[in-house]
This record gives sequence, structure tokens and C-alpha cells, in this order.
Amino acid sequence: MAAAIWFLIALSVYIAGPCNGGVTSYYVRKSSPSVDMPIEHFPPPSGHNVPEQVHITQGDHDGRSVIVSWVTPRKAHSHVVKHWAADKCNHKHKTHASTTTYTYHKYKSGFIHHATIKRLEYDTKYFYEVGHGHETRQFFFTTPPKEGPDVPYTFGIIGDLGQTYDSNSTLEHYMSNPKGQAVLFLGDLSYADHYAYHDNRRWDVWGRFVEKSTAYQPWIWTAGNHELDYGPEFGEPVPFKSYMHRYHVPYKASKSTSPLWYSIKRASAYVIVLSSYSAYGTYTPQYNWLQEELPKVNRSETPWLIILVHSPWYNSNNYHFKEGESMRVMFEPWLVHYKVDMVLSGHVHSYERSERVSNVKYNITDGLCTPVKDPSAPIYLTLGDGGNIEGLANSFTEPQPSYSAFREASFGHATLEIKNRTHAYYTWHRNHDNEPVAADSLWIHNRIWYPEEED
Repeated sequence: MAAAIWFLIALSVYIAGPCNGGVTSYYVRKSSPSVDMPIEHFPPPSGHNVPEQVHITQGDHDGRSVIVSWVTPRKAHSHVVKHWAADKCNHKHKTHASTTTYTYHKYKSGFIHHATIKRLEYDTKYFYEVGHGHETRQFFFTTPPKEGPDVPYTFGIIGDLGQTYDSNSTLEHYMSNPKGQAVLFLGDLSYADHYAYHDNRRWDVWGRFVEKSTAYQPWIWTAGNHELDYGPEFGEPVPFKSYMHRYHVPYKASKSTSPLWYSIKRASAYVIVLSSYSAYGTYTPQYNWLQEELPKVNRSETPWLIILVHSPWYNSNNYHFKEGESMRVMFEPWLVHYKVDMVLSGHVHSYERSERVSNVKYNITDGLCTPVKDPSAPIYLTLGDGGNIEGLANSFTEPQPSYSAFREASFGHATLEIKNRTHAYYTWHRNHDNEPVAADSLWIHNRIWYPEEED
């Protein structure tokens, strides 16, 4: 009896184990496989050519444009989006979309439309509709407030979502939080490549599955390894083909040469998206772009500098351990120099939060190859815990390294509530708790305006 009571206590209380680092949670998620929801659970909308898979993202650098994307299954002509401010329903505006299709192995896509609605007012609710005649569908979104150092804003953070029953739990859990205004998505969307010949029907299913969120608030996209869809053995040698056709981002607004790396400003945050699976060595396009991008960030205007990248740079899970090491070596000195606040990544299917550490003193002769506390370094957050079909990564390295503050093998999501230029409140929520319960939380201090150590 006493042993059973102790076991229940251990499931609900965090205890620091005998290690060099922080806390490895003793919460134990029920061990069961993650199973994809059947395709039949997400049929297309009824009708001949009804728009589906509707999703939006930011359409410019400053937040006054929105890219609206949707798919029509049979005809291309439904390529206009109408929009109007909520308080001006008699003033409807039309925007024409570009339309594309693609084939992948034996799959042929529907007609994929992308329309950029421009010159929107800040902090305004808009309605929009896509489709034609009786096959029209209507949605809404709210633009961000004008950028400024003390503008509050709340981001949801999700990675490696997939389309399992656990994925559905994660998405429903996030959507139950009314504070979320936009999602920072850390890569690995549909996991279509889990199936034979990368069954691209699973891209359609994923678009229908997430539409309940993506049609109403912008998701800021990062490409992961499961977006590569690289299949030369069956005649598909072009990487990112499906992803690039379906998910457009405003990369040209930040003078990027590729949609796989770009930046946006939103409220008081400056968000930089990087690509783990594109060349980043010296003088490559991504390297050159980031080198020119970081000095442009005006921390008096957007004090919070956040980087999204799929593969973690600091991670103490045996799963994908040190896969991001070469990219870290390449770019970490820049991030420390420019005092990046946090780096968000996915890829590892568990949750981990780091201390503020860096490993920038190492060279091939000094032997200083251990991360050390660094007040100018970002916090590294690994959130590949969306619930995809590959399941949990539940094998952590032991002992827990000094750079690791908290880690747990569970599915969940996070939120980042930026309060002002000095403070943001970060919370991580496991799926098995009610959403208001934070399994991990931290008041984060801005590196420029309040560079004090977090508690």
C-alpha cells in the first residue's frame, strides 16, 4: 500500500534526480502508440468545389498583410478572396489569388490558391470569404497591434504535430486557451512521408484537420525534415515540393531568397525562421541572409528577438542527439552577440527547456567544449511534442547535463505571453492536464531591457 501511494506521488510531483542539471520530470505518460486518425475522419466539405484546407499566415514584414490559402478540388476559377472589417460589412474588398497544382508520384493535387490581402489596419478584426456562390465559406482573423516595445501579445508554440489522436488532443488543448493570438509552428506538419510513396492524401487530411485553428489565426511556418518529401527512388527528387506548393510565407519582404528562411515583426516580437535542412555554411545564401538580418533588428521597436529552427541546438535526449550541432557551431556566436532571447525548436518528440548557456569559447586547441552559463545567450526550448505518429522520445541522456533546466517525455504545447519590453511569461502545458495547468513555467527576462537572471 505504501509503495502504491509513493508511486502516485511520484507521478504528480517534480523531483530533481541525482544529476548535474535541473529537473527531469517524474511524470509518466501512459505508454501507448500514437495512431493516425483515419482519412475518413476528415472528408472534404460537401459540395462540388467547396474551398477546404483554409489557412492564413502573415503576408508582409510588419503585420499589415495576410496570406490566405485554400484548396478547391475540381475547378480553378474559385480564386478570389473577399474581406471586410467587422465594423464595415458594406465595404467588401476583393483580392485575386495565384493558383497552382502539383503531382507527386501518382497523386495529383487540387487547385491551391494563395492570396495576399494588403494594407490592413492594425489591431482590427476582419471577416473573409473564399469560394463562389452557394459554395462560399466565411472565416475571420484579427490583425496584430502596431509594433512597439511594450505591446503585449500571446503566441502559441507547437511542433511536430502530425495527425494522430494525440495530435488532436494537442490542438484542442491549445485552442481551449483564449489568449493565443498566433502560432509559432516549429516544423513537421503532416507526416505524409510516413506512408508508402509519401501518400500526399495525408497533406489534404492534415490541412482539413488543422483548419479549425489555421483559418482563424496565423501560423508562422518553419520547415522540418518531414517537409523534405524527398523520394528519388520513386521519381520525386525535388525536396520540399508538397510543402512549398501548399504553404506560402512572406520571405521576400525580409529580402530572403528562399521561403525556408525569413523574418517577420509582430507586436513587440521580431521572429526569425531558419532552415535546418538547407545549406548554412559560410557564404551560403542562408548564412549571408542571417548575417545581414540580425543587425537590422531594432530592439527599441521590437525588443523580443525569437528564432525558430526545427532541429535543436541544445538537447539532452538520445533521440536526434546533437543533430543540430554543426548549425549551432556556425550561428551560436551571432545569437549571443545580438542577445537573442530564445530559440524554439521541434524535431525531438519530448519537451525540454535549457538554461541560458553558450559554448562559443571552444576552438580546436583550447578544449573548452562544455556549455557554460551565459547571460547573453538565449533560452533553448525544444517542443517536438505535438503528438505525431512516431511517438514519444522518452530516452534522456544521463546524468542530466548542466545546461538542461527541465525535461519531460510528454505531448503538449506552450504559450508565450509577452507583457512588455522587459518580461514575458512562458508556460508549457501537457495534454493530460487541464489547459490552465502549467507543467513548466518561467518569467523570461528580456536580454536587452532587463538582462537579469531568471528565477
